[in-house]
Amino acid sequence: MVQSSRKNGKKKDDENTVEKAIYILWEHGVPFPHVQGFIAIYHNFGSYYALIILNLKRCITRFNNMDFDCPVKVYVVEFGHNYRPELSEFKCRAQIFWEDFTCLDVSQCTLNKTILHVAAKYADSDISQCLGHFLALGTKASIWSRKHLKMTLMSTEDSQEEEHSSVFFQLLLDVLSFSASSFSILARYPVSISKELMVIAENFVLELLNLTKDSISEIKRIISCGSELLKLAQSVLDAAIRLCKVYCTSVKWDLYNTDTNEDQSTTNCEEAELANHVVNITKCTVEKLSELGVLAANDGGSLVSVLNLSWKGVVTLLQLGKGSLAVKINISDIILTLISLANEPLKCVAETWSSSPKKKISVIEAKRIFLPVKFYLINAVRIISHYPSQAFSRYKDITICTLMISSFRISLSREEELKSASEALAELLEPTSFHLLNSLLNSAQVKHEQKFEILNWLFSDVGNSDFASGPDLMDTIFSVSCEGMHGARSLLLGRIALFLNLLKSAADLVDELRLGISRKLKWVLDTIIEEDVYSSILVLEVPLLYNSGQSKTQELAYQPMFSSILIALKTFMIVVSSTHAWGETVSFLLENFLHPHFLCREIVMELFCFMVRHGETELVNEIIDTLCSLLRFVASSESVFDGSVLQKIARSICMLLTYGSQSLVDRVYNSLIGSNRSNLSSSIFMALLMEEFPLNLLSDKVKSMATQRIVSEYFDFLEEFDDESLKVCGSGVFGWPLFALSAALRSLQLNISDTDMKTLKLLVSIICKYRKATDNSTKDHYCKLLNETLGIISNMKHLYTSDEIEPVILELRNLFISGPTITDSKLFECKPNLALFMAGLGHIELTESDHSSKSSAIWELYHMLLKERHWAFVHLAISAFGYFAARTSCNELWRFVPQDAALSYDSESGSEANEERFMNELKGFLEKEMAIIAKPESCQLLKEGSKLKEKVKKIGSVEVDMVCKKMEIDEEKEKQSNKRRKLPDGISKGVELLQTGMKVIGDGLSLLEQNQMESAELRDNFLTQFSRLEDVISHLASLAGTR
Repeated sequence: MVQSSRKNGKKKDDENTVEKAIYILWEHGVPFPHVQGFIAIYHNFGSYYALIILNLKRCITRFNNMDFDCPVKVYVVEFGHNYRPELSEFKCRAQIFWEDFTCLDVSQCTLNKTILHVAAKYADSDISQCLGHFLALGTKASIWSRKHLKMTLMSTEDSQEEEHSSVFFQLLLDVLSFSASSFSILARYPVSISKELMVIAENFVLELLNLTKDSISEIKRIISCGSELLKLAQSVLDAAIRLCKVYCTSVKWDLYNTDTNEDQSTTNCEEAELANHVVNITKCTVEKLSELGVLAANDGGSLVSVLNLSWKGVVTLLQLGKGSLAVKINISDIILTLISLANEPLKCVAETWSSSPKKKISVIEAKRIFLPVKFYLINAVRIISHYPSQAFSRYKDITICTLMISSFRISLSREEELKSASEALAELLEPTSFHLLNSLLNSAQVKHEQKFEILNWLFSDVGNSDFASGPDLMDTIFSVSCEGMHGARSLLLGRIALFLNLLKSAADLVDELRLGISRKLKWVLDTIIEEDVYSSILVLEVPLLYNSGQSKTQELAYQPMFSSILIALKTFMIVVSSTHAWGETVSFLLENFLHPHFLCREIVMELFCFMVRHGETELVNEIIDTLCSLLRFVASSESVFDGSVLQKIARSICMLLTYGSQSLVDRVYNSLIGSNRSNLSSSIFMALLMEEFPLNLLSDKVKSMATQRIVSEYFDFLEEFDDESLKVCGSGVFGWPLFALSAALRSLQLNISDTDMKTLKLLVSIICKYRKATDNSTKDHYCKLLNETLGIISNMKHLYTSDEIEPVILELRNLFISGPTITDSKLFECKPNLALFMAGLGHIELTESDHSSKSSAIWELYHMLLKERHWAFVHLAISAFGYFAARTSCNELWRFVPQDAALSYDSESGSEANEERFMNELKGFLEKEMAIIAKPESCQLLKEGSKLKEKVKKIGSVEVDMVCKKMEIDEEKEKQSNKRRKLPDGISKGVELLQTGMKVIGDGLSLLEQNQMESAELRDNFLTQFSRLEDVISHLASLAGTR
């Protein structure tokens, strides 16, 4: 340790002595052309002497080995410790000492190191008169150090070079430190207008930043002082950024921006030259910082501080100069560089996650990957915001970056193991990537034509794709080029997601852009109809950010993509409702009102319903009037049946009216129907009724008129049905009053008094005419009449008690079972209403005998229904039979059930029939129905609730003692509360009277249940209301303390 300390002390003394020797040489005017110097240091009798050997040729030797083989000129000088030459002497000779060629020994490094130490001592002095010489020294030092660095790193690490390398690396640190202080010196003085000094300063900045870049790029190979070197390199970059900021504040940019577009004769030359000088320095700094940013990004994470400093420096400098820097700096290339840096790690991770075995990716791991990407995107957004005109030249690269991130998020959400990564991407990257595009579209500097060009390129027709959907879809996302974007199916969902973001952000866009977006609404529907797209939209749930309540904090939640589409479109409708884009939006909705694709049709109808629910009355009336006019137009030439356009429009109007006001429903009825009895009006009325026109929403007056018309025309039809000249309306719909009544009964409770049982006779007549019909079209129409008539009879319960019901049952048995029409496929359409008709047979008295033709016919019809194996008919059949079984007086229900009933078969194999299995299904159905009839709260639910309560009690028995103590305390409190509570006598007496009244009502209900003549619906309503009233009175009794 002592020996090492002495060695270090001697070394420091040697360095000080070399400095003083150089001072003396300057004082005595020693010429230094072609100097190749060597300094030998001796210590004698407490004084310092310097032996300076000057050789006109190259002379290389080492300390304490003085062997010269050529003539030399020797100067021996004695000097004191505090000697310092004049600044004028320094500025004249400082550059001469530093040679351009790279040294071959440690002596040159030692000399250069000493020169820098001497020069650094003037850093705090006023060197304004010799600033050029000072910077020239820094330039020479930077160039020389770059050459020496390359040579040092290329040389072998033998023992002879260790000392030389160590001295050089220390010298490199001194050069960077000296250069950083030189930037600070430049910032102290005003920007020089001397052309010579401007050139020197620009060269100094260029060479120093080149040296800094080379030093950082080789930082891993410089082990001895790597951390210190990195710190000094960052200080150089920071000083360069500060210098540019100071220089930029001294330029009159408004004058410069004006003069660049005017004739040179009017230009202030000095201001222009000064501004150009500042732009050149700033350009050089920005370019070198960008190169360093790319270098640090590709380093793998060890140069994070340089990465952060370089790109933040680029953004900071580009924000200076009021946009003047764009004249000489290629802004678009910098933006493209940042976008490429953002895409590269995403491409790598996409390939890794798609190729490797699926393992769950945590949120922390995903954020670690995505945070650097967000850093690049944020800086790109800041640059685009300041230079949108220059960024427009790269709008395709900007847009496709946004598309790739949106598509990547959707692709990640498909995989359960990658959902956390999808959430992290939605939180970190997608909002920032959207700002890339939004910065262009929202900028006032980008022309409207250019914005429309972006929209047209982004949302144009889908082309053929070279990419296939499948397991490798994630790989293809980041392989798409700008030219192949339109044909890339892997980006389709991402394009839709991006369009939805534009719709949701419409409030922040200018009117012209909203208009452009409204013209692209059809593109969404055209894209949705793609098979892969609409199937994904229906089933896919994606993570989205939303604002949570008053706190305005953003939270992440999964939302079905279909819901996201609807919400975005509704948001856009609200925003544009008072702008020029509203006309385009309404046109889009009307043009796609009858869209052939079911999903698009659902979307458009939901938007219309949204408009009816929340739109202004005038707007809603205008839309409905337009649709009514369309309905009148097609009603003159379209049929009501077979999925016609008339049927579709009527269905849509009826759906809209269910969300409208009573006045709107009245308006539509009076406009389309009213008192008009023409064939066209009748066709429209029937079309509306068959599509469930909301008669119950009409005002009482209009409802009465509509009901009266339906019933009167129905009875008119009954009178004329058997005539030779059958009445056919102008639209070709025969028997429309029958269809109208059947449809009306679905929404209204109509009391129709058919005392002559004409409806039953009509049904028998229709069956006969169906059998006799020869052509398919007539047969098809009678089949429709048969179906609707069965539905009407099922709603007219009094018809079941008529003697005319038996011929009807027998005719139905012959038609569906034993007649020649049993193989007729058209009758299959009548079975749903036949099931309803059969359910009502529970209200008639049946003879349980094989000799009863009526009973036998009913058994056979039920056998036919219960054998149907289609899931929908199985449900209809068991519902009908359950309703029948709950109300019939028959005891031998087994007669109605065939051995091969659909519910008798094993649900897994479907081959083994078991009667017990069917009875269990029937029992379950009856229990549910009886529970609902007896009380609104299902008994089954009460049983399940009791079981749950028992489990809770068992779980809660862990702390029984504490619970018991709490119960005791609560009981004491309740006793005290009861003592304090004394209700008036009138309340208790009134409650007792209510309880007595409930008993009386209960007895009356028992009699009502025994009376088979009363309507089942009436009994059910009484029981329901009675049960609710019983609960309320029981609660009152508990409060009053009565029994």
